[in-house]
Amino acid sequence: MTLQTLPDYLRTGLDIISIGLNPSLPSVEAGFYFANPRNRFWRALNAGGLLQAPVTPGVGAMRLLLEAGIGFTDVVKRPTAGGGELRAIDFRTGSPVLKEKLDSYAPRIAWFQGKQACLAYLRYAEGMRADIAWGVQPFMLGNTRVFVSPNPSPANATWSLADLTGWIQRLAAYRAQT
Repeated sequence: MTLQTLPDYLRTGLDIISIGLNPSLPSVEAGFYFANPRNRFWRALNAGGLLQAPVTPGVGAMRLLLEAGIGFTDVVKRPTAGGGELRAIDFRTGSPVLKEKLDSYAPRIAWFQGKQACLAYLRYAEGMRADIAWGVQPFMLGNTRVFVSPNPSPANATWSLADLTGWIQRLAAYRAQT
């Protein structure tokens, strides 16, 4: 039996690949990223200046974002109710697969949604332990630049919608200058 998960939205020539920790159960059920209505991703994205016009969350939005040069995937493809359910084996399995995707699709920017996603990837795919700050990272993954923003999950209430929007505005500015 194959585990149902969220499909990747990837193609060559992307400016940005958004990389989440893993799919949420509501996202898998709905078929698109950040589908939990309490997740602030879509509101922050629409207010953050990364897009020419606002999009309505859904599978159609995923296709529009892909056309606009923004793809989506995860470090781990196993869906869970929360990131705390993930184990080291999930990262050991998923991170090398993500590395293959980044090498194959070669986006300009790998946008990690949260430090945990970036740190897990670096450890298990690159054999690297790094101090991660928010925003632009001082290292690259091949020819891909790295940007880390807070995870917009409702479980991450530390960051307000205004904070998340600000990080997307910084990403939009970074995209424009690279």
